[in-house]
Amino acid sequence: MAPINYVDALNQHYGSLGFPSYEWTINETAPLTRPGKPLRDCRVTILTSGGVSHCTMPGFAPDARNDHRLDAVTEDASSADFAINDSYYNHADADEDLNCVFPIDRLREMVAAGEIGSIAPRFWSGFMGRIYDRTKVIEESAPAFVEKLNEDGVDILLAAPA
Repeated sequence: MAPINYVDALNQHYGSLGFPSYEWTINETAPLTRPGKPLRDCRVTILTSGGVSHCTMPGFAPDARNDHRLDAVTEDASSADFAINDSYYNHADADEDLNCVFPIDRLREMVAAGEIGSIAPRFWSGFMGRIYDRTKVIEESAPAFVEKLNEDGVDILLAAPA
């Protein structure tokens, strides 16, 4: 069996749905770096882009494109109080256990076990849908998000795409 060329398969699938060919971003200015302190001393938060909305917020548009909405979720929110509105992936397992795409309970367990120092006061859900407007991400959305992470004293952001 021949391996699947993921990029070609994605372009073919989304092209058949009317999407433009995706222009992949290659970031050469933000290398991976080790945290400056042990994980047991780090403050951690999560960002999911899987169309996850808290029951107090409007649901995401399931077929969204270029949705830069970013919802703050309090760190004590129950994992039972969310809905997933995304038509681009099968979220049946995540409907049963939100932690598949938004591992808030697992993060709390890691704090309780002393594996990480603390969780930030806010978790995040957003950047839902296929985002083709990279200029807005680079110049507006990402810098605004970084400000919020800095406000919360975040050392590590876990990105949980769906």
